[in-house]
Amino acid sequence: MIVEASPENISRAAALLRDGQCVGMPTETVYGLAGDALNPESLARIFEIKNRPFFVPLIVHVAEGFGLEKIAEKILPAARALMMSFWPGPLTLLLPRRGAVVPDLATAGLPTVAVRCPAHPVAQALLREFGGPLAAPSANKFGRISPTTAGAVADELGGVVPLTLDGGACRVGVESTILDVSGGGIFLLRAGGVALEELEKKVGKIGVSVSGAVTAPGMLKSHYAPRTLLVRLSAAWPEGEELPPDTALLAWRNFSGAERQRARVLAPEGDMSLAAARLFRYLRELDALGVKKILSEPVPMRGLGRAINDRLERAAG
Repeated sequence: MIVEASPENISRAAALLRDGQCVGMPTETVYGLAGDALNPESLARIFEIKNRPFFVPLIVHVAEGFGLEKIAEKILPAARALMMSFWPGPLTLLLPRRGAVVPDLATAGLPTVAVRCPAHPVAQALLREFGGPLAAPSANKFGRISPTTAGAVADELGGVVPLTLDGGACRVGVESTILDVSGGGIFLLRAGGVALEELEKKVGKIGVSVSGAVTAPGMLKSHYAPRTLLVRLSAAWPEGEELPPDTALLAWRNFSGAERQRARVLAPEGDMSLAAARLFRYLRELDALGVKKILSEPVPMRGLGRAINDRLERAAG
């Protein structure tokens, strides 16, 4: 059920969460399937609804001003500097986990916990009303296109979720950036809603994890995928050339062919933020056309382009 994010409905959602249920929650990145992060039964319900493998950790969402020491420890100065600059916002930090406070299901049994403070006012209102941290992976079946509207949550999960708060279309449109700040350095685990350039202005050079271990969400080779085969192009589609039958195109800045009903242009003016906000919606629209193949043009590797390319690469994986 999709409902207006009124104070009354936010209270209804919090009551369901206290009862161990899951609800659809808007954030500035994508819609999340929220459950009590400290309740193993609630966490198990998240995995069941999403068909999510248990070895993939969840992100724990906290309200602004939440006492982070309740769930994490040994928080380094660099991590605190990042929190001060980018929270609330689309940044997730991998921190040392505090003992057994956070259940193993939330962390895949790892000694770290992924934490984010979302910027969406509805998410913050729900976190405050609930009074504790919420695990909230994207509200879709595992590996599929992330939802950026309440309607997309309903399309993905149907009536399995008793209530989804409608907070409008997600402003950022791609998941959060994930940084590992649990040890001696800072490492990028997933490109996302905060550009790497902006993060490095605050804390200096950030490394890229090459371990291959799944220590955070969104690290599997195949993810964010439409049901239709997605094929990455190495260059833009030739101007004026017709698309093959049963083929759609996700273009970067331009498409002038006659088959416009089978094409979507991410950013005619090169606006990377607009492209990110449109990405998953356009993939859903192309996926619904019933074509055999979706071609996607490359996006410049700057700013949010890293996150867009990352999602497209994994969607084609």
